[in-house]
Amino acid sequence: MGKKVRKEPETPSKDTFDPLSIESKKAATVILMLSSLEEEVVAKACEAILRYAEKGDENKSSLVGLGVMEPLCHLLSHGDSLVSRNAVMALGVMSSNNDVKGVLKKMDIIPLVISKLSPDDDVVVHEFATLCLAALSTEFTNKIRICDNNGLDPLIHLLSSPDPDVQKNSLECIYNLVQDLPNCSAVCKLDGIPPLLHLLQSEFPVIQQLVLRTLERVTSDAEARSALRGGQGFHQLLELLSSREHSDLHAEAMRVISNCMEDAASLPFLRESGKLDQLLQFLASPAPPEVLSAAAKAVSRMARSGENRKLLHEHDVESALVNLLATENGHVRAAACQAVTGMSENGASKDRFRQLDGIRAIIPLLANESGEQREAAAQALSRLTNGSPPNSQAVYEAEGVGPLVQLLQDPRPGAMLHAAAVLANMAAQEPLRRSILARGGMQCLVGTLQAADAHALTSAALVVAALACDADGRKEFRNAGGLVPLVKLLNSKDSEICRNACWAVRVCANDEPTATEMYKLGALEILQDINMSVNRRNRFSEAAFQQLLDSNLSVKYSLSGQLTSSDITADGFYDPGQARPGQRVLPLEDLAKQNVSQHRPVIAVSGKPDHLVPTESSDNKLQDDPSPSRSSTVLNKSGVRSPSKVRSKVRREEDRRKDKDESGPQPDASGVKPWTQQCDSDLHGLVLGAGRTILPLRDERDRCVTLAKLVSDAMGGTVARDELDRFMWEIHLSELKLQLQSNVIPVGMIKKGTFSHRALLFKVLADRIGLSCSLERGEYNRAWNKVRLTEAPPDIHGCYGRPRAYVVDLMHSPGVLMRSDSPEAIRYQTI
Repeated sequence: MGKKVRKEPETPSKDTFDPLSIESKKAATVILMLSSLEEEVVAKACEAILRYAEKGDENKSSLVGLGVMEPLCHLLSHGDSLVSRNAVMALGVMSSNNDVKGVLKKMDIIPLVISKLSPDDDVVVHEFATLCLAALSTEFTNKIRICDNNGLDPLIHLLSSPDPDVQKNSLECIYNLVQDLPNCSAVCKLDGIPPLLHLLQSEFPVIQQLVLRTLERVTSDAEARSALRGGQGFHQLLELLSSREHSDLHAEAMRVISNCMEDAASLPFLRESGKLDQLLQFLASPAPPEVLSAAAKAVSRMARSGENRKLLHEHDVESALVNLLATENGHVRAAACQAVTGMSENGASKDRFRQLDGIRAIIPLLANESGEQREAAAQALSRLTNGSPPNSQAVYEAEGVGPLVQLLQDPRPGAMLHAAAVLANMAAQEPLRRSILARGGMQCLVGTLQAADAHALTSAALVVAALACDADGRKEFRNAGGLVPLVKLLNSKDSEICRNACWAVRVCANDEPTATEMYKLGALEILQDINMSVNRRNRFSEAAFQQLLDSNLSVKYSLSGQLTSSDITADGFYDPGQARPGQRVLPLEDLAKQNVSQHRPVIAVSGKPDHLVPTESSDNKLQDDPSPSRSSTVLNKSGVRSPSKVRSKVRREEDRRKDKDESGPQPDASGVKPWTQQCDSDLHGLVLGAGRTILPLRDERDRCVTLAKLVSDAMGGTVARDELDRFMWEIHLSELKLQLQSNVIPVGMIKKGTFSHRALLFKVLADRIGLSCSLERGEYNRAWNKVRLTEAPPDIHGCYGRPRAYVVDLMHSPGVLMRSDSPEAIRYQTI
C-alpha cells in the first residue's frame, strides 16, 4: 500500500468575507442596516424594527426621530420579496402613530402602498398594506390621494379575501373614504354593494358592524339604495333584525333601513315582499332605545311620500308613535316627534294623533332640558296645527300656550321658529289669540324680532301679524316696544324677512296710534324706498305703505293730495299743505310748538263730535219719516244719524279715537300735562247745524247742495271769479295766526276761506253726517270735493242708474254740482 499523504486545508479566497453574526441593542444601528446591500441583513433589520414598533407608541415615535421612515419606505419597492414584505409589515404597524402619519403625508407614500394590494402579493402584504391605508385614510388629504390613485377598486376586491384581517382593514379604509359623499357613489359604481352584503354573514361581529356602518353611509346615495334593494339587501337586514343572537347589530341595521326609506319605492317593495309588518313591529315591541330611535326615523323618512303616509296610516302607525312619546329615552322621544311631523302631512293622521291624545303627550317635551326634544316637539306641533283648528284647540286645552310662548326666547333658532309657527296657527282663533296675549306673547316676540337667525325673524314677523289683528293686540305690541325692531326689519336684505315685516306693518297700521308711531320711526320712508326698487318691491310693501297712509290721513293728504270717500276724517286731522318730494310731514304737536312764521298755516280739525246730540225737531222728523230710506240710517255714538253704508266706517273711526284717547299722553313725573289739541267750538256748532238741517233731507243731491251752502256761508259766502283777488283771505288767516300765536288754525275759526279751506270743511262735515265725498288738492290753493250721485230715480225694477261723479262748487255758485269731466268743473279746479 502506498504511503498516505496528508491533505492540506484549502486557503480561503482573499476577496471573501467570513460570515459575521451581529447583535445590536441600539435602534439607530438597526436603522443603518436598512441601507445594507445584503437582502438578508435588510430583511432582519426590518423584522427587528417591526418587533420594536409593536411594543408601544413611544417606540414608534423614537424611530421616527431616528429617521427610519425614509429608508423603510424605499424598501417597499425592493426587489426581494422578503425585504418588501417585512418593510410593509413594519410600515403597517407604525402607521397608527400620529408622528408617522405626519411624515408619510409629506412623503406621498400612498401610491406605493396601493401597489401592494395587487392579487400577485401574498395575504400578509395585503393585511399590512390595508392596515396602513386604514390608518392614513382618517385624514382628508390622504382620502383624496387614495381615490386619485384608484385605491378604492382594489380595496373593494379585497373584501372577498379569505383572510378576516384583510377584510377588516379594507372595510375600515372604505368606511373612512365614504364619509365623503362622492365616494359613496363610487362604491356603488365599482359594484361594492354585493361584497358588503356578503360580509354580513361573517362570523366576526366587528366585521359585521363595520359593514353596517359602511352601508349606513353608502346608502345616502340613491343608486346605492337601489342596488341594495336589488341585491336582496332588505331581506338580509330584516333577517338580521329578527335574530336575537345579533341584537348588538340591530341599531346599525335599522339605521341602514331608515336610509333606504328615503326612496318612495322602498316601502312598496317591503309591502310586496311581506316585510313591512315585520319592520313596523319594532315600533311596538320592546327593543333597545337605539333600535326604537332608528325605527322612528325610518317612519319619518317613509312619510315624505304622500302614498307612503297613506299606507302607514292604514297600518295605524300613529298608535305606535304615540306610545314612543311616552318612553323614558330622550332620543326616542325626539325621533318619534320627527315621525309625527312627517305623518302630519296627512289630514287623517292629524286627526288620529289628536284622538290618541298625542298632542297632550308632546306638550311636556316643550319644556324639556334637551334642546333637541324641545325643537322636535315644537316642529311636530307646528305641523299638527297647520290648517287644523281642532288641533290648535287641543294644544290650548293641553295648556301648551305657556311653554310655546317661552320657546320664543329659546336659544335654539329651530325651537324658536317652530314655536312661532304654532302660535301663528293658533292665533287664527280669537279665544286662543287672547290666551297668547295674556301669557305675554307680544313681550316675548319683541326679543325674537331682534334675533340673529333669519328663519326666526321670518316666523316672528308672521306671529306679530297674527296677534296684532285687533286693537288689544296692537296696543300691547306697541306698549311692549315692538314697533322699533319691527320697523328695522323693513331694511333687511333678506327678501322673506322684509316681506313678512311688511305684512306685519300692514296689520299693525290698522289703527291710528300705531300707524302714527311707525310713521315717526320712519316706516313710511323705508317703504317708499322699497316700492321704488324693482328688486325689493312686492305687493306686501305696497299694501303696508297704503295702510300707513290710510291710518294717517293727514300724511296721506299731504303726500298724495287726495282723500277718497272711504277716508273718514276725525279729530286730530290736519292739513299741513302739499309736501315736497322727500319732505317729512311733522306731527301736529311739533307744528303747534313752532314759532309763528310767514308760511302757510296748518289747518286742524277738532270738533269733539262725541259730545254732539241732534235737536229734537230733526230727530222727530226722522222718526215720523215712513219712507224706506229711514231703515237705512242708524244713530252713531254722537247721536247724529248716518247712513248704514258708512256705519262700519264711523265705528272704525270711533274705535281709532277711543284707542288714541286710551293711549294718549299722561302727565309726567313733574305733573306737567303734555300738549293736547284744543276743542274747536266753531266747528262743534257747524256739525250741530249740519245735523239739524241736512240729515232730515231724503235726497242725496239735496244734502250735498245744502251742505255746500252751509260751508260757503261759514267761510265768507259767495265769491265771484273776478273778485277772488279782493277776497283778502290771506290777511284773515294771518290775523288768526297772530291772535292764536300759533301756525295751527282750527278750521272752524276760518271765516274767510278759499277753495282749499272750504273743501276741507265740506269733507269734515260730510264725514260726520255720513255723506260720501272725496277731497282732492290742486295747485295754487285749489281743492275740491267730488260726490257720486245717480241721475235718475229707480226704474220699475227698482234699479238705479249708474252713479256719476260731480264736483261741488263752494265758491262761485255754492251748491252747484258740475259733472267732473265738464269744462265748468275743470275751470273750477284750475286758475
